[in-house]
Amino acid sequence: MHYTHLFFDLDGTLTESGPGITNCVKYALEKFGIDERDEGNLKRFIGPPLVDSFMEFYGFSESDAREAMRLYRERFGTVGIFENSVYEGIPETLAKLKDSGKKLYVATSKPEIYVPRILEHFDLSKYFEDAEGSDIEETRSNKALVIKYVIEKNGLEEEAKANKIVMIGDRKHDIIGAKKNSLESIGCLWGYGSRKELSEHGATTIIEKVEDLLEV
Repeated sequence: MHYTHLFFDLDGTLTESGPGITNCVKYALEKFGIDERDEGNLKRFIGPPLVDSFMEFYGFSESDAREAMRLYRERFGTVGIFENSVYEGIPETLAKLKDSGKKLYVATSKPEIYVPRILEHFDLSKYFEDAEGSDIEETRSNKALVIKYVIEKNGLEEEAKANKIVMIGDRKHDIIGAKKNSLESIGCLWGYGSRKELSEHGATTIIEKVEDLLEV
């Protein structure tokens, strides 16, 4: 493939962030009197913006969803942020991609205040030219807006037009966000999305293993 600039999602793509996210969602829901014990329901929060998820999955009003997000962050900022691990093979693969001349970036819906802390904690910062997330109020939480922000902040408009950028992620939001910016995408099956989800939303390529990134 012809990609020179690689945009990576964070949760479910670089890191197995499920425990931290689901524990914090459970914490927030409990404050609203909801005792959610179904792990499948909690895992739906991995990837999408929090406010949207509380509204969609539990019928919260926007004001309640924002309060739930505040409660989520109450726990996440001190405990949940590091209930997390790097997927096997990610550091080695990132190193090989960088050494081959590729420019790597992070584009995540996770608030930007947490992104550097996570990357530094797991010694991943050194591989990336830039790492961006949503703003703290989640007005830039939509993945398409985050991708657009990374492109504009780094002056990559020409690379985008020349089809040199690819978005790499595990959920439909990554694929949809890429499409809205006229980018191709690589769907990853080691995260939280299924082949069906990634295929239905038009992933350019779907891969099963981290090492497959080197082949693509």
